[in-house]
Amino acid sequence: MKLHLDPDAGRLLFTGYGHDHVLINGQRFDASLLLSAQGIEIAPWAGLGFTALTRAHFEWIALRDFDILLLGTGARLRFPPPSLTQALVEARIGLEVMDVGALCRTYNILAAEGRSIGAAVLIEPGMPA
Repeated sequence: MKLHLDPDAGRLLFTGYGHDHVLINGQRFDASLLLSAQGIEIAPWAGLGFTALTRAHFEWIALRDFDILLLGTGARLRFPPPSLTQALVEARIGLEVMDVGALCRTYNILAAEGRSIGAAVLIEPGMPA
């Protein structure tokens, strides 16, 4: 799906997504990533499925400086156990879990409002079209 990009904003925004990728300012990414106002980082969980997420992955995210993390769990909504996300609680980062499409739309809205937000995108290997 293609999303609208505000060319005057000068910020990184999702401009599209599919079952196996996201587009950020028109550039395609096929690996899991973390997007924030600070930039794009390929995630340490790249190439892994949802069930392979660990506490260390969320500890890596908790080192960043934002108020809210949107976690996109692929084509469907899945919640990680609280034992994995404890580092976010300790860092006082709110967590919202959603599918990748909802993540892309929500991130763009909150970023346009100037919110301190991060988007962790899980792109699972071998997902069917």
